Amino acid sequence: MNAIEADSIVTRIGGRTLHDGVSFSVPRGKIVALIGASGVGKSVLLRELIGLARPAGGTIRVLGTDVWRAGEDELNTLRRRFGMMFQDGALFSSLTVAQNVATPLRERGGIPPELVEPLVRLRIAFAGLPPEAAVRLPSELSGGMRKRVAIARALVTEPEIVFFDEPTTGLDPVLVNTIHQLIVDLHRHSRFTAVMVSHEIPEIFDIADRVGMLHEGRIVEIGPPEVIQNSKNPIVQQFIRGEPDPQA
Repeated sequence: MNAIEADSIVTRIGGRTLHDGVSFSVPRGKIVALIGASGVGKSVLLRELIGLARPAGGTIRVLGTDVWRAGEDELNTLRRRFGMMFQDGALFSSLTVAQNVATPLRERGGIPPELVEPLVRLRIAFAGLPPEAAVRLPSELSGGMRKRVAIARALVTEPEIVFFDEPTTGLDPVLVNTIHQLIVDLHRHSRFTAVMVSHEIPEIFDIADRVGMLHEGRIVEIGPPEVIQNSKNPIVQQFIRGEPDPQA
């Protein structure tokens, strides 16, 4: 059964057609990565999946809910079932690590106040951060530690789906692999469904169950990493080899 189904998505921005019939599905419990050149609309597509941006056409179903036909209450209920790691972390600079991680719990409600702190500290530990990091501000952390905080915040409510928008942007190759391994370990423990926008080639092939490539408004190929790596499609091969686009 699929956790997410996107069918014939059309997106227009400023008179430009960004997506022109994007279709793909995300099986429950799997990690699906979306790759493609800058500017093809990977992050925009992610925002459409979670109901923050509206496509011009097509349908999106997340956990059985038609995102763009759902009422506001139904959509808010759906959003409580997933977590989001935004590009660059998007941490609140004036809040401590613990306060940042606690934000989804407090917004969601229904958690006894005395349980918030233990849950937050548990997620901070799961993210590989030392206990003393809880009282620090984001500005006092390294780039890799800020990524860990953002991951802890995305997972603190134990969501069914987690959306990762370029989770390793700005990190050196060693930290890229470290953060990828953290995501794999957390996924193995919690078995959430994940959709990840990434530009990390070839590292993304080591963590994703399926990889889809977005090009000129469509998913030109999607499948297991080994299928994408051995694709006969010259566009796919050109991208994963890092070769320049002669039409760019």
